[in-house]
Amino acid sequence: MSPDPGAKMGRVTDQTRSRISRRIGSIAESATLAVDAKAKALKAEGRPVIGFGAGEPDFPTPDYIVEAAVEAARQPANHRYSPAGGLPDLKAAIAAKTLRDSGYAVEPAQVLVTNGGKQAVYNTFATLLDPGDEVILPTPYWTTYPEAIRLAGGEPVEVFAGADAGYLVTVEQLEAARTDRTKVLLFCSPSNPTGAVYPPEQVEAIGRWAVEHGIWVVTDEIYEHLLYDGAQAPSMPVLVPELADTCVVLNGVAKTYAMTGWRVGWMIGPKDVVKAATNLQSHATSNVANVSQRAAVAALQGSLDAVDEMRAAFDRRRRTMVEMLDAIEGVTCPVPQGAFYAYPSVEGLLGKEIRGRRPQTSAELAALILDEVEVAVVPGEAFGPSGYLRLSYALGDEDLKEGVGRIQALLGEAR
Repeated sequence: MSPDPGAKMGRVTDQTRSRISRRIGSIAESATLAVDAKAKALKAEGRPVIGFGAGEPDFPTPDYIVEAAVEAARQPANHRYSPAGGLPDLKAAIAAKTLRDSGYAVEPAQVLVTNGGKQAVYNTFATLLDPGDEVILPTPYWTTYPEAIRLAGGEPVEVFAGADAGYLVTVEQLEAARTDRTKVLLFCSPSNPTGAVYPPEQVEAIGRWAVEHGIWVVTDEIYEHLLYDGAQAPSMPVLVPELADTCVVLNGVAKTYAMTGWRVGWMIGPKDVVKAATNLQSHATSNVANVSQRAAVAALQGSLDAVDEMRAAFDRRRRTMVEMLDAIEGVTCPVPQGAFYAYPSVEGLLGKEIRGRRPQTSAELAALILDEVEVAVVPGEAFGPSGYLRLSYALGDEDLKEGVGRIQALLGEAR
């Protein structure tokens, strides 16, 4: 019997589908976490694997944040349930940080603290969407977006912009995708997976298009502090104030403060939407761990000096990675202006022979790279069309040079 093709993407197979609901059985595992887990498992076996899969800073959480968590763990009040929507101190800190960093004035009642950014994404779509509602999804996209949309009963509508367009979709493309079922536009700048950053005038044009057609905007600002080459990433409701009543802003401490494991994210939106999402969370998970919330308060109220140091390191690694990738014949790598990812096109290599194999897709090429030189990258299929690879440069300089050097040597054999 041939294997179920769904298994290749980590979905539930026909043999077990009768035991699992269709809704959950249709979900693929996170491709980025799967690649990271495989790399770590191979390392544990003693193999010299270098992983470019995880979107995770390699720095420790700054000391002042850790100390705040240690102190919070000693306080009995933090050993108990707290409000499902978040500690009042943290909601106030998020509102103050949003005004400080974005110039967007919001009230604590417009904030819901979530278990990481992923819960903010799901809560938002679950609150906004009814079955059959469409969400326009600029592509390449973060792998979790379409799964969260489908879980909420919505239908993702992909709008693709490739390397030749700098991975930036246009208002004309969005308008071509709009139907009478379009309810939401998902917007992410700086982008995961591409590192692309929309210029302010394009952000404003997209926001005004959304207002004109009564479309909600869900804007993910998790990488707001990771910008390079003078790029700016203004918050859309600041540029288009009339959008505020139909906009949800997603954010969190994970990327800015090297706090991926602390699991603190948030959504900011109209009070009725946030109240409804809070009701959902009260039944799903209740409050985020209090110690993590106290640590997040310290992060948001503290200095950004540590953030600046991390950004400087990411910038150095970014330039190294792009230069090395662009030196490979058949690879085109637009320069990312934000986040900590490079997203090279490898379409020029597909179908060519490399060590006796002819990869036809980026998934096959990623498997070849792992097999032959023990470097883990994420294929474009996780984020949209085939033909691309995502590499995170949130890892040490020497590992980065070694890993990309191995890829250079391997792909240089393509014939």
